[in-house]
Amino acid sequence: MDYELLSRIQFGLTVGFHYIFPPISIGLGLFLVIMEGTYLRTKNELYHNMTRFWVKIFGLIFALGVATGIVMEFQFGTNWATYSRFVGDVFGSALAAEGVFAFFLESGFLAILLFGWDKVKPRTHFIATILVAFGAHFSAIWIVVANSWQQTPAGHHIVEFGDTVRAEIVDFWQVVFNPSFLDRISHVFMGAWQAGAFFVLSVSAFYLLRRKHVEFAKGSMKIGLIVAIVASILQLVTGHYSAETIADTQPAKLAAYEGHFPADAPAGLYLFGWVDEESEKTYGLELPGLLSFLVKGDPEQPVTGLQAFDPEDRPPVNIVFQSYHLMVAIGMALILLSVVGIITWKTGALFKARWLLWIFVFSVLLPQLANQLGWFSAEVGRQPWIVYGLLRTEDALSESIGAGEVWMSLIMFTLIYILLFALFIYLLNEKIQAGPGEAPQKEGQRA
Repeated sequence: MDYELLSRIQFGLTVGFHYIFPPISIGLGLFLVIMEGTYLRTKNELYHNMTRFWVKIFGLIFALGVATGIVMEFQFGTNWATYSRFVGDVFGSALAAEGVFAFFLESGFLAILLFGWDKVKPRTHFIATILVAFGAHFSAIWIVVANSWQQTPAGHHIVEFGDTVRAEIVDFWQVVFNPSFLDRISHVFMGAWQAGAFFVLSVSAFYLLRRKHVEFAKGSMKIGLIVAIVASILQLVTGHYSAETIADTQPAKLAAYEGHFPADAPAGLYLFGWVDEESEKTYGLELPGLLSFLVKGDPEQPVTGLQAFDPEDRPPVNIVFQSYHLMVAIGMALILLSVVGIITWKTGALFKARWLLWIFVFSVLLPQLANQLGWFSAEVGRQPWIVYGLLRTEDALSESIGAGEVWMSLIMFTLIYILLFALFIYLLNEKIQAGPGEAPQKEGQRA
């Protein structure tokens, strides 16, 4: 493998492994606010017990997210030095804002969330919970600002210093609210809420199948189903608006999503298929004109296809097509599962339907797969550009290292991440097996 492909694989491995944790922590943050807020309103100890249990899980996931996120920033300097010089002014602002305004907020109040139960007033603890949850969401905002700018650059000008070219900010708010930011951040949030919801549903279903902590599991599952169905439906809506934006700002990516080759013709929507890039044909089950209708409002309207772009300016089509369609299929499955869960809950059959509970146990994997596939589709679909229309990926690499060094670090990262994931599963299993326990006595706690 060449240096570019190895560097892309290494960054994909590290960011993909890291992204297991932030969506769950963002989603669980929302659950903690709901559960603790319900406890303060109702004084029902069940919700207090719920909050304390899920806080322990949140703390573990937050720690792994921080540990795995640090590695990515080092790679900007080691593997992607030219890219770092080009985007440094833009990314420096966004990542600094993430660190100063979001990460410090989240981590600063995390100690109160984890250890302040008997040391601060209940309302004070609830405020800390809200701020931690807000910090998790706020952190995602700045990361998505940086990534969205790569997709749809705005608010900058290009400056040359001898042989060095870089983008410099001329309007900070145009950088923040670049054309794809709002669609992408809403899509990310819904994916994170889904990850949190199905994580809660999975653990709750496991307890119900084992007939352990039954009331706790039923309460958690009800909240999980409400969040799951809201997030799953809104995910479909945000995905639609994101596709409309992509049609205007990154037409080659949208064409790759649907294997659409004609330069200027109406486009159908494939339910599944296979793209033959050599013959420039897509085979599969197509709904004619539906893509045109969804992004243009008219099934007869043309959609820009891949033949409008030179071959060297097209993304790898089939792999983007497959990852995108698998993501959509999982998204539809999550909507269906959420609806079935709500219906069976309302009819009183949910907690007795062991087949459905088993599905919920393993459903925790689905949002994770969908999130990974969504990012894969977006990032590979942007190729051959690392900053769309401004900097090609092949021109963004460092000049001082080669394939041998990347091979060594890739093997090292892979082994370390295998060990980290094994440790995470072990610790998570220990906490789940221990269960929520009983809510502690709070006679000494201040009112």
